[in-house]
Amino acid sequence: MAGEISFFELGVAEPERARTFYAGLFGWTFEPGTAEGGGFAISTPGAPGGVHGGDPGAGPYVFFRVDDMRTAVALVRELGGTVTDEIDVGGDEETIARFGRFQLCHDDQGSPFGLHQPPAGT
Repeated sequence: MAGEISFFELGVAEPERARTFYAGLFGWTFEPGTAEGGGFAISTPGAPGGVHGGDPGAGPYVFFRVDDMRTAVALVRELGGTVTDEIDVGGDEETIARFGRFQLCHDDQGSPFGLHQPPAGT
């Protein structure tokens, strides 16, 4: 597991407004994403990201790169953390091929973070 920040996700009320705001603030570029109800994939000079709607006031979701999701999830549990199994943030096979696999977790003190296994070849 490399551990560097690999992906970020912004939850907002209205994705189109977020696109205007963050493009104006940081110069990020946006393309249509796969989130229900809209959403965008974000290109930045650093890590790629995404924005989804219907999540007003949410803090950013930070995902750390892992080489193998199953191994990483098992290690989170072994170390006393938890994995949010009921939340499907991976999507269908087309989405996984485009963005990779994602898993929401909490450390052994309850602090949230995410794991990201990038798509093959990246």
